[in-house]
Amino acid sequence: ERQLVESGGGLVQPGGSLRLSCAASGFTFSTYAMSWVRQAPGKGLEWVSSITTHGGLISYADSVKGRFTISRDNAKNTLYLQMNSLKPDDTAVYFCARGWEVRDRGPWWGQGTQVTVSS
Repeated sequence: ERQLVESGGGLVQPGGSLRLSCAASGFTFSTYAMSWVRQAPGKGLEWVSSITTHGGLISYADSVKGRFTISRDNAKNTLYLQMNSLKPDDTAVYFCARGWEVRDRGPWWGQGTQVTVSS
């Protein structure tokens, strides 16, 4: 079955950290670039970060640069997003998606995990 399953979201105080995971199945994970995309309440999709097949090239949105770190473990078919120094503006549903700098919904998206940053 083809799927991407995110986990690791939750409620965190401003300045805190979370680590999101995305388990991939149904395709050869190691041969695709992967992305994280988020959608804040009442707003459109915002691309967050992307990583190439073996991590040789990584890209971040300016809004998260220096605070978030994307990584992947091809042996485990898993994509990660380490989020530090979280801000209330980071509150959103976070999705993983297959592809480089994904900005639109497509067939290879997860169901999302909610991240809420609030005191």
